[in-house]
Amino acid sequence: MNRHVPLRGIIGYTLTPFRTDGKVDLDKLQTLTERMVASGVHAIAPLGSTGCLPYLDDEEREAIAEATVKAVRGRVPVMVGVSSLTTERTLHHARFAERVGANAVMIIPMSYWKLTEEEIFRHFDTVARATSLPIMAYNNPATGGLDMTPEFLARLLEIPNVTMVKESTGDIGRMHRLRQVAGEEVAFFNGSNPLALAAFSAGARGWCTAAAHLIPELTLELYREVVEKANLVGAREVFQKQLPLLQFIVKGGLPRTVSAGLELLGTEVGPLRAPLLPLPKAEVEALRRILASVRPTPA
Repeated sequence: MNRHVPLRGIIGYTLTPFRTDGKVDLDKLQTLTERMVASGVHAIAPLGSTGCLPYLDDEEREAIAEATVKAVRGRVPVMVGVSSLTTERTLHHARFAERVGANAVMIIPMSYWKLTEEEIFRHFDTVARATSLPIMAYNNPATGGLDMTPEFLARLLEIPNVTMVKESTGDIGRMHRLRQVAGEEVAFFNGSNPLALAAFSAGARGWCTAAAHLIPELTLELYREVVEKANLVGAREVFQKQLPLLQFIVKGGLPRTVSAGLELLGTEVGPLRAPLLPLPKAEVEALRRILASVRPTPA
């Protein structure tokens, strides 16, 4: 596969499973990755929010990146999350991802102190100079604590291999504005699950989603209806069917809800890493009902 193949479509974000002794379960990770690839998603993205990136040490992150690339075996692109508090560690993980065969990396600026735009720009520019991989700039102030405006994201896209934007603020206006300031052909991706239909309609190149763990068929069907067929009536019907689940997993927290959903569908994924706790029983039952409305569940 061409290492620099453009990303598009449904990008499945993988859960990081843990064993009962607290260690990362690489065998289970390979199983989850294989299942998602087999479902037909267009790319795989380990070490995102669902992958519990902030709760992993360097060794675990490297093991997950390498295991994912091996499990995918070049069938679809792999985009690895490499974000860290420091530029040096982000650069380190980007180089590692390139060395093990990833096709792209994703960076969200993370900071204890609020960074200036110049500090964020230099952060991306320094990492970009250290790798030839395409970089997705990830804007999610709810998790990273920093908000990058469409105008600033357009500036980041002037860095040669910063080629993509993942917009997760939940504001569809941001996506339209990004196209205005960065050009109609800008490669932006939706990171707000409940906005998937609106984002595709606004020109999103793809949808970055952990929902592909639970309802891969519906996520792919939405992409086909709205992007490949330009069938907005069919797309709305497909989207409305999955919207309750998309809203639920965002509200409940992706690692908690996706883990619980996989368990309900018959796949044991082990405990979450502290301080994360399992989804409360009442919410598990609510999730069971939602899943039952969109797909059959084991008896």
